Amino acid sequence: MTFTPDSQLDLLFPAERIPDETRRQLHSDFHLRPLASTDYRRGHLSVLSALSTVNDPGEDAWVTQFNTLRAVPCTYYTIVIIDKASDRIVATGTIFIERKFTRGLRSVAHIEDVAVDTSRQDKKLGLRIVQVLASITENSGCCMITGNCIDSNIPFYEKCGGEWRAHGMACGRASLYGC
Repeated sequence: MTFTPDSQLDLLFPAERIPDETRRQLHSDFHLRPLASTDYRRGHLSVLSALSTVNDPGEDAWVTQFNTLRAVPCTYYTIVIIDKASDRIVATGTIFIERKFTRGLRSVAHIEDVAVDTSRQDKKLGLRIVQVLASITENSGCCMITGNCIDSNIPFYEKCGGEWRAHGMACGRASLYGC
């Protein structure tokens, strides 16, 4: 498959929100950009399966979810790293921005779903994803980034500059809905 440039894609948010500095740190075999409406076909769910169980809803439902996220501007930022040779996703991550009544009416970013294809986990792609998400967060005026992960992923986030501060919680009812 031939690499598809950003100008030919329907992106979740403007590519200019991604700092050029981080793009330059990637090997030339890779390209970093926002999630695109056609990324279902580029293996987005397959990469997420390296992180968690993924139920494939089908392309139409995936595109509906993409459009739902895009309908809330300046809130959802999912980025992907593409292998240029195959035009396939090899890494992904998301932040969503929560506007608060606390913290002086500032916003907090939540980092979610940072995943790297299992065959590419030695190339610092996860680090690049976290760096870009942190930069977007700072440029959005957020006062902090929060995130939850399983214990085995804590060392990864510590390598990315994260600091363990609190315990997370999951309500039992969430499992009733397949979350």
